[in-house]
Amino acid sequence: MKFQIEKETLLNPLQQIIGAVEKRQTMPALSNVLLRTTENSLTLTATDLEIELVSQVAMIVDEPGEITVPARKLLDICKSLPNEALINFSVKDQKALVQSGRSRFSLATLPATDFPALDNISSIHEFEIAQKTLSDIIDKTAFAMAQQDVRYYLNGLMLEVSSNYLRAVATDGHRLAYCEKETNADIADIKQVILPRKGVLELVRLLNDTDEKAKITLGSNHLQVEFNELRLTSKLIDGRFPDYNRVIPTDGENMITADRDQLRQALIRASILSNEKYRGIRLTLEKNLIKLQAQNPDQEEADVELEIVYSGDDIEIGFNVNYMLDVLNVTSSDMVQAALRDSNSSFLITYPDQTDCKYVIMPMRL
Repeated sequence: MKFQIEKETLLNPLQQIIGAVEKRQTMPALSNVLLRTTENSLTLTATDLEIELVSQVAMIVDEPGEITVPARKLLDICKSLPNEALINFSVKDQKALVQSGRSRFSLATLPATDFPALDNISSIHEFEIAQKTLSDIIDKTAFAMAQQDVRYYLNGLMLEVSSNYLRAVATDGHRLAYCEKETNADIADIKQVILPRKGVLELVRLLNDTDEKAKITLGSNHLQVEFNELRLTSKLIDGRFPDYNRVIPTDGENMITADRDQLRQALIRASILSNEKYRGIRLTLEKNLIKLQAQNPDQEEADVELEIVYSGDDIEIGFNVNYMLDVLNVTSSDMVQAALRDSNSSFLITYPDQTDCKYVIMPMRL
């Protein structure tokens, strides 16, 4: 195996796939990257057995072959070289030789046959969607995913594909984020999959804010996304996601309308003296006025008032301020609306200029 490549041409795909390299490897090959060359391409593959990232570079190869080398070491070597550097890569006596200018590195290798591969994906549905649309729908929902919840099906993002629509829903049991976008998916039935947290975070890291298409393939156990000479394959969480339609309230007759940034700043001010562990804030609604109160175990108190548009019942309710701030931070909309029935009901938060997204925050006892 032998090829010559410019530093940036090798560095970019390495940076793209490095997220799939296992840090606490259960087998040595998982800390390596698989390099596979044909006469006119170089393919880099990394996996942690949950997700797999594959990047391809078109180039002229001197001697085709395949080998695995330590991924992070190869990445650090590339980063350390001068910008216009030319890299000569070859394999000799089970060692990978990386040469550039007057620098020479010899890396340990493992045979390509030791490198694990994810099962082949059997396509059930395929459709295309603009990268920025996919990135946007994930950005607006992924923050509500659970982290290491015993209800394993909450530790990911539920994607629901139906005829001409892609919906994303995330919940940790205390709040829920919902967003939907139009697609060209021509699917007769409704297909739901749960993409695990790591697959979600890697996908949003790699997507570009462009109209270029990403091809999504849904399999029985995997989801695959292809774009920009890059392919991400992720195992799916095997579980039944909660019925989000039952969680989204429809009877909130008390409607709040407020300036999003003013409300955000008011919440930040009140949160300074909230309980650091539970982050609870008491919210009192009166005619055209919102009062925010926070207390902590040191008997310190914060009182913040904000003028809003509100003509409903007088209501007092407790909630986690971080959950509210997360919702206010995922958009640049000027105005925000919240609807609730009474002091024991959930908030339904929406944005007048973004009708495709809904957010639910459950109340908490203070």
